[in-house]
Amino acid sequence: MESYSILKKRKNPFVTIGIHFSLILVSITCIFPVAWMISSSLKTQEMIFEDMGLIPKTFEISNYTKALIEGKFGIAFFNSCFYTVTVIIGVVLVSSLAAYAFSRLEFPGKNILFYGFLAYMMLPIPGIFLALYVLVNKLGDLTSFTIDLSFIGLSFLKDPINITIIGINTRLGFIMPQIAMNLSFAIYMLKTFFDKMPPELEEAARIDGCSKFGVYWHVALPLAKSALGVIVIFNALTIWNEFLWANLIFSDISRMPLPVALMKFQGSVVTQYPVLMAGMTITIIPIVILYLCMQKYIIKGITAGAVKG
Repeated sequence: MESYSILKKRKNPFVTIGIHFSLILVSITCIFPVAWMISSSLKTQEMIFEDMGLIPKTFEISNYTKALIEGKFGIAFFNSCFYTVTVIIGVVLVSSLAAYAFSRLEFPGKNILFYGFLAYMMLPIPGIFLALYVLVNKLGDLTSFTIDLSFIGLSFLKDPINITIIGINTRLGFIMPQIAMNLSFAIYMLKTFFDKMPPELEEAARIDGCSKFGVYWHVALPLAKSALGVIVIFNALTIWNEFLWANLIFSDISRMPLPVALMKFQGSVVTQYPVLMAGMTITIIPIVILYLCMQKYIIKGITAGAVKG
């Protein structure tokens, strides 16, 4: 401890200034494109090429309305929210159950399955797109299914009722592979947390009458809160920004997430840059809010277990 304090006192102040100056430069490099994007979203088409300042002379708020309505970014925004929330729920539920089973249960082939999940992390994700695309294409679009309600005894229900669902397989063809692609890292991270869970807590919960699922739900998950926060934010960033797979399987604007919708809008005959920048600004808002709400879990979850004692 004494040697550490001596080294701390002898630290060169110029090194500290250099480190802080470098970090400031990196921060400016990252923030400037975002500031330019927000500034451009508040200008007119002519002002973007004439006014190079970050603060517009007039603020065109109508660009955001045009992006949501004319650019159909409102539909794409809803799609991205739906896909992101659905995939995160699926990843958290499946990975937490699997990680708890790998950590606390004994069953044949346990190590082989776990190492198989780890090996999957080494595969390049675009490398499996061809097989996934063939599978989704073979499944096709399930456009309708039939439900017979005559069994409930209502005399006016003589014929089965046809219920039509548009493109359910296409949406599932996006959601299910995304859940599968993100399971390996989540299982690995949660298993390390469950491995460190004191057995005494599990024994106390069983004495109180908890089943194995009750221990998982009431004891293991609350303890792994920081790891779950990391998994949520990482998966949210991945799914929200997913472009390659979505661009392969979606052709209808009503099902596209925001990244694909932005690309389609940019590829139009005359690009309305202020509307495009407004759409991009709308794209980053939910992720920034989510990150700010869960940032306290990120460092805690990543560094957990890094210090002994």
